[in-house]
Amino acid sequence: MILHLSDLHFGTEKPACMAAIRLFCQQHPLEAVVVSGDLTQRARYKQFYDCKQFVESLNLPYLVVPGNHDIPLYHVWNRIFSPFTRYKIFFGHMETVLETKHFYLIGVNSIRRRYHTRGHISLEQIQKIDQRLMMAPRHKIKLIVAHQPFYTPPDNPHGIKDCPMLGRMALESWSQSGLNGLLHGHLHQSAVYDLNQIYHLGADHSVLDIHAGTAISYRLHRGLPNSLNLIYSNGDVEHYYFNNQQKEFVLKEENAD
Repeated sequence: MILHLSDLHFGTEKPACMAAIRLFCQQHPLEAVVVSGDLTQRARYKQFYDCKQFVESLNLPYLVVPGNHDIPLYHVWNRIFSPFTRYKIFFGHMETVLETKHFYLIGVNSIRRRYHTRGHISLEQIQKIDQRLMMAPRHKIKLIVAHQPFYTPPDNPHGIKDCPMLGRMALESWSQSGLNGLLHGHLHQSAVYDLNQIYHLGADHSVLDIHAGTAISYRLHRGLPNSLNLIYSNGDVEHYYFNNQQKEFVLKEENAD
């Protein structure tokens, strides 16, 4: 199984949630940890350093991708000419592949200077990821990790403005190459949608859009608790919410305010 975290927003982190995630990792037989962007609040060196220390402390293989908060906001020169310098110092390449016993994970950088909030997928990325999916072991669950979701529910105030440009084109291609799902953050709200049904992709299997809430940040969505996702080797997804009384992440059905 895989632990899916997102929107850590270091600089606004809660120590209690961090401790609870470390405990969660000790209690579950995890194959890897995935963090789908917004590692920091303002892309500062210390925030990246603290995030790196935290992820390393989980003692598991991990894959991370940048989010729109991981490029400078106020340093205009750096934002234009070297937006990912600080990210690369701590986490290296932005599009890595992680293969575990049951999963084949592909990181995708959807952040652009011009489309930093909405995101963008390029034609080159579509083709490159298509090739990776076709080369992946058939028996493994193939998941793409990107910050922005490829679907937003009707009640989302921003609508498609929170979905990356060329995302639909990418889905039509990747779904035919064996993609099983995508892991996202950005909206700070956990959910799962079947894109094969929503977009009529014509695949012979489900293509899940798996949204994660914010795992450790004070920046919560509409009062929802901090949360994380657990993804099983059969493709099932469970949402865990942070319980303030127990100081642990518990299954959504068990969570009590």
